[in-house]
Amino acid sequence: MTRFALVALSPLVLLLFAALWQGAWVWLLLGYLSVVVLVADRLVPEITAPAPRGKSGVAAIALTGALGVLHFPALAAGIYLAALAPEVSPAARIAALLATGLYAGQVSNAVAHELIHQPTVWARQLGRWVYISLLFGHHASAHLLVHHRFVATPEDPNTALKGESIYHFLPRAWAGSFRAGYRAEAARNPARARALFALYIAGGIACAVLAFLLAGPVGAAAYLAIALYATVQLLATDYVQHYGLRRARVVAGRYAPFGAAHAWNSGRYFSSSLLLNAPRHSEHHAHPSRPYTALALPPADIAPRLPHGLPQMVALAFLPSLWRRVMHPLLPRGGPDEKMAGGPSVALTE
Repeated sequence: MTRFALVALSPLVLLLFAALWQGAWVWLLLGYLSVVVLVADRLVPEITAPAPRGKSGVAAIALTGALGVLHFPALAAGIYLAALAPEVSPAARIAALLATGLYAGQVSNAVAHELIHQPTVWARQLGRWVYISLLFGHHASAHLLVHHRFVATPEDPNTALKGESIYHFLPRAWAGSFRAGYRAEAARNPARARALFALYIAGGIACAVLAFLLAGPVGAAAYLAIALYATVQLLATDYVQHYGLRRARVVAGRYAPFGAAHAWNSGRYFSSSLLLNAPRHSEHHAHPSRPYTALALPPADIAPRLPHGLPQMVALAFLPSLWRRVMHPLLPRGGPDEKMAGGPSVALTE
C-alpha cells in the first residue's frame, strides 16, 4: 500500500502547493505526471512477482475513498490555477490546465473505476460522482453492465478493432457506451435508467454552471477542457488495453469466455502504482471485485504484454502509423482470433 499512496498522493500535494504558491510548483506538477512517469517506467524494471493473496482490502478502499473525496478540491484547484490565480503567466496557466487534466485522466479515473466496483453504496456513489464531475457519468453504467460483459466482442463499443484509428474510436466509443449503457440499465429497470442518465446529464451541467459561477467564463472553459482531456485519456486507455483482441464466436450471440489473452497488460512499477494496478488488466476483468493491491500480472505467454508503460502507449496511440507499426506485430498471427480459434481461451481462475 505504501507505494500506491506515495505515487498517487504526490501529485495532489504538488497541486496544492501550486494553488498556494504558483511559480515553479505548476511546472513540477506537470513534470511529475509526464516526464517523471516516463523516466521512472524506463528505469524501474517490470514487477512480475505474484501479488499478495488473502490480505484485507480495507487499506486499499481507504486510499481510493480518500483520493475520491480529494478529487473535487483538486479539480477546483486546477480551475483556480488556470483561471483565477494572480500573477500566473499564460504559459503556466496552460501548464496547470494540462497537469490537472493529466491528474484527472490518470489518477481520478483510476480511482473512480475502483470505487464503482466496490460492494458498498457510498463507494459506488462516490465513484459515480467523480465520473459525473468529468462529464462522463454514463461510464459508471456502461463499464459495469456492458464493457465487462461484452469486452473483446463487437457488442462492446469500448473495444477497438484491429486497424481502427483512435480518432475514429473516441467518438464511436463515447456515443456507443452512452447508448449501450442506457439500454443495459433500462433492461434491468427502466425507471432507474431514466433517473440515472438524467443524473449523469444534470450533474455534469451543474458542475459546469458551478465552475462558471466560481471562476467566470474562463473558469467554465478551463473546467470543460480538463473534463474533455480526462475523458479522452480514459477512452484512450480502453483503446490500448483491448486493441485488436477478440473472443471467438461460439454460436450466434455467444462468445468464448474472457481469458487472459483478451487484454493487454503492463507491469511497469511506477505507472502501475499511479494507475492503481489498472495495467494488470486481464486479472481485473477475470476478477472485477479483487482489490487492486492483489491483482497479479499474468505470464506473458498467455496474456499479451505492452512494450511500454500504459501512459506511454496511450500517447503512442495518437500517432496511428507508428502505433500500427509497434502493435500489429504483437497481435496473434493470422488475425486477432487466432489464439482463440481452436476453442475457449485460457481463463483466469481464483
